[in-house]
Amino acid sequence: MLRTRIILIAASAIVVWLIFLLPKAVVENESQLKQADSTTSKKISATPSSHTSAAPALASSIKVVRAAFQNSSNEKNAIFADSLQSLYTQSGQFDSAAWFGERAATFFNTTESFLKAGNSYYEAYTFAMDVQKQKVLAEKTREWLDKVIAANPKNYDARIKTAMTYLSSGGPMQGIRKLREVIKEDPKNQLALFNMGMLSVQSGQNDKAIDWLTQLAEVNPKHIQGQLLLGVAYMNGGRKKEARQQFEKVKKMDNDPAVQATVDSYLKDLK
Repeated sequence: MLRTRIILIAASAIVVWLIFLLPKAVVENESQLKQADSTTSKKISATPSSHTSAAPALASSIKVVRAAFQNSSNEKNAIFADSLQSLYTQSGQFDSAAWFGERAATFFNTTESFLKAGNSYYEAYTFAMDVQKQKVLAEKTREWLDKVIAANPKNYDARIKTAMTYLSSGGPMQGIRKLREVIKEDPKNQLALFNMGMLSVQSGQNDKAIDWLTQLAEVNPKHIQGQLLLGVAYMNGGRKKEARQQFEKVKKMDNDPAVQATVDSYLKDLK
């Protein structure tokens, strides 16, 4: 129930991926990923096929650029791949975006292209439902974002994303340790603080969640997701008075219908 309510907010939030960085929905082009030989690293399958879920205008653009991609080579091929990555991202088909992003990054071999490929794989990872697919996409995310981190260890966004991929791929403690390392270096990092709070709520460690989310509120009092989650931590910890006050505070902070509906449902649970 908690996760469903949080996703309601994500629908109207700018930073959708801040909310529960675990799989959220089935990607339309599910068939585009497959498992490679078990003796080798998992890789994404050959060129993605149909894309009927894209809006008509986007689908038309994708069709044209795909044809150009398939009939070109070398630099032009990479340029078309980069364009397809952007088009598929716009259409919400993140696994396809990642596939083409990797092709572009392999040719351009720049930190910027590595970042784009890694971010696309991370988006695909957050939307994947199948456990094996999550693992494949988590590994691909780390493969590309690790290149970015090697070039710039202060890229905390990339480090946080790689940390979060460990949570559903067999290394949750490693992921948490990496988040703590970011906070040690950058104590006011909002994304790291939010994720630590969210993970504490998910694991039932409500006192720790309150501590992390209180720190986040001190850094950014207008962080709606953090303020809402703080109310959830109070509620789950049995601190109903603080929870009610927190939810009422969130209602005054954001008039978005999704936020209002989510908060009202929590306040109803407190009665």
